[in-house]
Amino acid sequence: MGEAVDIAEVARAAGLTASTLRFYEEKGLIASTGRRGLRRQFDPGVLERLALIALGRSAGFALDEIALMFAPDGRPRIDRDLLTAKADELDRRIRELEVMREGLRHAAACPAPSHLECPTFRRILGDALAGNGADPLTAGGTR
Repeated sequence: MGEAVDIAEVARAAGLTASTLRFYEEKGLIASTGRRGLRRQFDPGVLERLALIALGRSAGFALDEIALMFAPDGRPRIDRDLLTAKADELDRRIRELEVMREGLRHAAACPAPSHLECPTFRRILGDALAGNGADPLTAGGTR
C-alpha cells in the first residue's frame, strides 16, 4: 500500500468536501487509517472506493444500499440481483421520462388556442393528478 493521504487531498481528488468524507466514514462507507494531528488520513485505495460509491449514487442507490455492497474487509461485494432490480427500476424511470418528454413536446407544438382546450394536454393533467404512469399521448386517444 502507498503512503497515507490527508483528508484534504482525498477530498480534492474525489471532488468531495471533507464533511462528505467524514459523513461517509460515519456511515461506514470508508475508513480512515489514522490521524496526523487533527486531520484524518486515508489509504490511497479510498479513491477507488469513493469512485464505486459515486457510481452507485449515480445509479440511484441509497447510501445504505451502497454500504451493503462492501464486505467487512472493504472489498466490493455486489449483489447481482440488486443490480438487476436497479436496472429494471431505471428502465421504468426512462419510460416515464420519455412519456414526459413527449408530453412536453406536444404541449410546445399543440395547435389548440389554449393548452386547457387540448384533449391530449387535459389527459396529461389528469394522469399527473392521478399519479398514473400511463402514456397520455397514446392512452385513450390520438395525438
